[in-house]
Amino acid sequence: MKKIQTAERVSDQDLSDNFVYQRSVLAYFEASKIVHGNVLEIGFGEGYGMKVLSPKVEKYTAVDKHEKEFANLPSNVTIVNQTVPPLNFPDETFDYVVSFQVIEHIKNDKLFVKEISRVLKKNGKFIVTTPNILMSLTRNPWHIREYKVDELKKLLQREFKAIETKGVFGNKKITAYYNENKKSVNRIMRFDIFRMQYWLPRFILQIPYDIMNRRNRKKLLTQNTSLVQDIKMDDYFISSANDKCFDLFFVAEK
Repeated sequence: MKKIQTAERVSDQDLSDNFVYQRSVLAYFEASKIVHGNVLEIGFGEGYGMKVLSPKVEKYTAVDKHEKEFANLPSNVTIVNQTVPPLNFPDETFDYVVSFQVIEHIKNDKLFVKEISRVLKKNGKFIVTTPNILMSLTRNPWHIREYKVDELKKLLQREFKAIETKGVFGNKKITAYYNENKKSVNRIMRFDIFRMQYWLPRFILQIPYDIMNRRNRKKLLTQNTSLVQDIKMDDYFISSANDKCFDLFFVAEK
């Protein structure tokens, strides 16, 4: 049976992912403006962030639960196959920890944050993105939870002394795509008259959700080809987080 291309992992290889992919790339370019020294990325996915971050730092360690093989890795890059938490690194190892679109998948998010703080050097920084639940169009059963601005801030304050609360926003082009997506999702959800998405166990919903999500993205691409393909990283921007940002983009200092 053909393996499902999960909508949780996006890349530049499928144009239907472009709305999410360009948003993801922006986060890496924003992080690249501040990272240096010894950097850890948790959940590096398809590795496109590695291409952005590794040239900016002395040492880059990438952790992911899925085994990955990359040809011609830069000399300063190390790939580690590991499920987290915990993190199998000594205390105060890294200057920065980067983790994008991962924390919503972690069952014990408190331990996750605690471990990140542990492996960071004093005054080291944790750069994290995660979906803003207030902009999610439906329940994502692959996510254990999603956060509001104040919820993520409260979680990080358990281990970090200062939290910079920013978010990822989009221009009119992004808003147009989001509204088309919202209409499409609402058409699908009208059949969920018993609101099963909110009470069925996550594992039952994951595969149907993935199939419908992938089909929906491809349908939006077919119906709005120019809109989808014209979305660029610069159509997104970072500003102070509020209820209307697509993703939370927080920088926490130890």
